[in-house]
Formats: sequence, structure tokens, C-alpha cells
Amino acid sequence: MKGSFARNSSSFIPDPSAATGLVYPETPAARSRWIIGQRGQKNPLDPRRPYAWLLEKELDADGSLVNGLTIFLTNKECPWHCLMCDLWQNTLDETVPKDAIAGQLDFALGQAERQCGGLAKLQQIKLYNAGSFFDGQAIPEDEDAAISERLAKFDRVIVESHPALMGDRCLRFRDRLGGQLEVALGLETVHPEALEKLNKRVTLEQFRAAADFVTKNNMALRAFVLLQPPFVPKDESVEWAKRSVDFSQYCGATVTALVPTRTGNGAMDRLAAAGQFSEPTLGQLEDAIDYGVGRARGRVFADLWDLERFSSCADCFPQRQSRLAKQNDTQQIALRVTCPSCR
Repeated sequence: MKGSFARNSSSFIPDPSAATGLVYPETPAARSRWIIGQRGQKNPLDPRRPYAWLLEKELDADGSLVNGLTIFLTNKECPWHCLMCDLWQNTLDETVPKDAIAGQLDFALGQAERQCGGLAKLQQIKLYNAGSFFDGQAIPEDEDAAISERLAKFDRVIVESHPALMGDRCLRFRDRLGGQLEVALGLETVHPEALEKLNKRVTLEQFRAAADFVTKNNMALRAFVLLQPPFVPKDESVEWAKRSVDFSQYCGATVTALVPTRTGNGAMDRLAAAGQFSEPTLGQLEDAIDYGVGRARGRVFADLWDLERFSSCADCFPQRQSRLAKQNDTQQIALRVTCPSCR
């Protein structure tokens, strides 16, 4: 079940002539300028309303499907300018007004309560904010008390953050909650060259240190891993995704979300037009997710958002989508779909 979810309205149409001889910048500052320069317009947003929310089920660590609410908070854009990120399209240029985040929560909680028949039916909540929850310019810390008050009855609260922002605020927020705090960190890839070029400005050592901070302070760790990010050779992308899943679990992640990399943010479209990036296939996602689920060392979920774009066959796509959704819900590998049309 879903609430409203506005996708990007700023489509980017690359100029083929501009793609010739494209040289990706070498320094983080130059990369940030280049990435920002490829963008279209942001979506118009109300700072007192979340830009989206949805109800979903997710497999818990004990093997049960729990009901959850995900709220996509409206706030100031993340200060990092990651090459692959399209979340900037639903951000603001300024910090939200006082009490705006609490107001966004009230709105989404009220909508969800009406749709599901009572918040008592929900066990977990995700607060995703197109950046980092612990970035004070995005989510002012003086709102943490009001935020935690509204989350008191949830068994699990999941927020996302850049690894560099792990610190005392995390601990103070953890202590305000009635349930378990889970922090989602973007690992992206363990491919050393690709990770550096993504402009995330984090090393594997820094990710490991942030993961240690989370797990040693009684918080749960979730990791985001990209399938086929730019600068990873296409024929090696599944193998690097597998290695990235392994590393996330080595760092203590109990959940790893595998996200197919895509165009649509301007910069990725420029790379694609220059022949420096291509989106992964549905088959590659199936290979990577089957590996992660088969290892049974933690829950590994396939990101199914806009999944059809990665499929080349309309005949078998519904069954393949259903298979991946079932694996997300059971963490058991299902039989692969055989299709006479695409073989």
C-alpha cells in the first residue's frame, strides 16, 4: 500500500555531441561542481509535508513479516554530492522552519493511521530524508525530542546517514527512543577505484569505523550496496556486488539492501551517453541477490523500485518480479523463472 510518491519531474536529455570526449573530474570539489552542473530542476516541495510515505512489510530478524511505515522527509539537501544520487530532486535549498519535521511526522502518521486502521498495527518506522538524519542542517537536532516522542511506540526506528556523521547525537537520539535504533549507511561498493570516484568521500576504513560505532553502541546496522555503479566493469559488476554484500556483513550489517544503479539524475545520463555507464539487467540483480540470500549471513533485500526498467522481456517480468518479492519476504531462494520468449 502506498501514499503519494512523486518521482523526479526534471528529465535530462543528454546532448550526444557533448558526450564526446567526456572526462570525469579528478578532485572531489571539481566533481561536485560537475555533478551539480548536470542537474535539472528540483521538484517543488512543502517544507511542512513529507514528500512521500508508504506502508510496507519487511522480514524481521526473527523470521516474521512486520508492518512498517516509511516516511520520506522533506529537508535541506545533503552536503555530499554523490555521483549516482538522484535524491537531491526532492530536497530544499534551506533548512526547514522550526517544528517542520515534527509536523511532517504528524501528517504522515495521521495518514497511515487512517489507511491501516491504527498505528498499533505498525512495528517499525523508517525515516528517510534524501541525505543524513544526523545532519543538523537537514534535521535540526533541537527537533530530536519531538521526533522521538512521536516514535515512542515503534519497536524499531530506522534512519539513514552518511558514515561521517556517526557520533554523540546518534547516542542521544538512541537513548530517547523506546525501541531499537537502526542506522542505514551507504557502503555502495568495495571496488576501491569506483568508490573513490562516486564522490561520497568515504573510504572502506571509514565505513568500517562508522559500522563499529553503530554496532558497539547497541544500534543495528543496515547497509546500502549498489549493483553496477559507474566505473565498475559491467562483466565484473555482479562479483563486486557479492564482495560488497560480504563486506557489509563482515562489518556487522544485519540487513543489506541491494540497489540497481540507474540514470535519471543528470550526471549518470551524461556518463551513459559517453559510454561510461550502463544500467544493470534484471538477470544481474537476480544473480547478486541469490548469492546474498544463499549465504544466509543476514537479510539481503533487493530494491524493487521501478524494477521493470531493468527487464528486457515483458512476458516473464511479472513472474521474476514476484520471485524477488517472495525472496525478500522469506530469505529463501526460489526457483528461477524460465521464459520461452527470452530464454
